[in-house]
Amino acid sequence: MKKFLEEFKEFAMKGNVLDMAIGVVIGGAFGKIVTSLVNDIIMPLVGVVTGGGSFASLNIPLRPDPTNPLTLNYGSFIQTTIDFLIIAMSIFVAIKAINKFSKKQEAEVTEEAPAAPSEEVILLQGILDELKAQK
Repeated sequence: MKKFLEEFKEFAMKGNVLDMAIGVVIGGAFGKIVTSLVNDIIMPLVGVVTGGGSFASLNIPLRPDPTNPLTLNYGSFIQTTIDFLIIAMSIFVAIKAINKFSKKQEAEVTEEAPAAPSEEVILLQGILDELKAQK
């Protein structure tokens, strides 16, 4: 049991697992912000422009029973789809910016320090120098 706990601790303390956990927490909070943006700001404006009310109230009654109505709530689906598109676009823009920044950093590192020749290249250069000296 002790070995199991040590292995679990090693697994849990790896940087990637911690980074992933932080990403999940931040992603959940970001999702709530985007949901609020869609529900409280974007959809009311779309409703005003289209002349309707809230998209969440759009539905098709399937069973007109007043005690137990059955409706197809396509308005909620539209709001959730817009929510997803905003989150996906935000993540795309963030990843694109991160990749652009990391490429700049890699270019700076490459420019600052040229790669040293490998041991094989140094050895071959020494052999070549000796051969030239023998001629």
